[in-house]
Amino acid sequence: MTVSSTVAVIGGGPAGLMAAEVLSASGAQVHVYDAMPSVGRKFLLAGRGGLNLTHSEPFDVFVTRFGERRAQLEPLLATFGPQQAREWAAGLGIETFVGTSGRVFPTDMKAAPLLRAWLHRLRAAGVQFHMRHRWVGDGAFDANALRFATPAGEISAKADAVVLALGGASWARLGSDGAWAPWLQAQGVAVAPLLPANCGFDGAGWSEHFSSRFAGQPFKSVAITFTDSQGRHFARKGEFVATATGIEGSLVYAASALLRDEIAANGSATLLLDLLPDRSAEQVLAAVKHPRGARSLSSHLKSRLGIEGIKAGVLHEALSKEAMQDPAQLAATIKAVPLKLVATRPVDEAISTAGGVRFDALDPALMATALPGVFAAGEMLDWEAPTGGYLLTAAMASGAAAARGAIQRLGL
Repeated sequence: MTVSSTVAVIGGGPAGLMAAEVLSASGAQVHVYDAMPSVGRKFLLAGRGGLNLTHSEPFDVFVTRFGERRAQLEPLLATFGPQQAREWAAGLGIETFVGTSGRVFPTDMKAAPLLRAWLHRLRAAGVQFHMRHRWVGDGAFDANALRFATPAGEISAKADAVVLALGGASWARLGSDGAWAPWLQAQGVAVAPLLPANCGFDGAGWSEHFSSRFAGQPFKSVAITFTDSQGRHFARKGEFVATATGIEGSLVYAASALLRDEIAANGSATLLLDLLPDRSAEQVLAAVKHPRGARSLSSHLKSRLGIEGIKAGVLHEALSKEAMQDPAQLAATIKAVPLKLVATRPVDEAISTAGGVRFDALDPALMATALPGVFAAGEMLDWEAPTGGYLLTAAMASGAAAARGAIQRLGL
């Protein structure tokens, strides 16, 4: 092939845009197609509270966050990892800083300036964007007749190679709806079911009193522990939020893969909530047993242990009135409130998805073995990671890797 080779990148999220950047630098003619009116919509929404670009922890720790997919993702991250992500942002004129949690953010905390600078550089490199072009992948795959539904009707395009970066199935309104899964399966590409990741859960049921009073309120300075039926263990401090039907938030998201899989296997999962992780069980028991005189139990718990509001509320959910008067049982529950979860929230509500194109359906360059010349990248691959910058960094790393695979195949 010559430098005039054409590559179609289908999907304008971080993985697709990174693929377009690497491809254009090689001299390929790059066309980015996206179903939405503009690219990077999920990227922009994720950045509303401050764009978490990557994480500053050492690389050997960073790669452990990908769990069972570490072996597949580590080679990609070795080329484009946390440090390269920061250098890449700096090359766009976006300086970054490390927050107190170790997460890395742009100095202005915003996604829009970075995306604008990125698109400006891509357009200057000759990348062409085709908005409101929804890939129609049903039927036999033909890179010389890629079909797109547009406001003006269906059109076709051809390419010497294709990079698919179509996202998972969360936040469908932003463009990632998972419609590609059956299309690729029909072409012989193995796809693991798309499941919610970094998601909330429905519980066995809050009382109406608790739900009406505390839904939307956070559990702060708590810890959760969970051991699944296979012996896998999770324990971490943090915070999360009560919802009308269950729980969600950063601490819950961190445990979501284990909780989701346990529910799928056994119908429910019960985690233990420590309301006072900085106090030992002995200290809590001593405080509960401390004479309270004429004070009510609620006043006693507030003054001796700082338990009030939602923390007091969840104790009343777990214990009967009689059990609340038993110091040993009350103290033990303060350190381990059982929360039974029975279902994940719908996949479209999740921050990200697990499942997708299986790595054993791809070669090391991320090309589908059943579809020579077609590469896959980003969240549509079968991996998951917690929030904290891991998702975005790995999506871009896989986009760059898929682009390098296409470059090698085309001889650019």
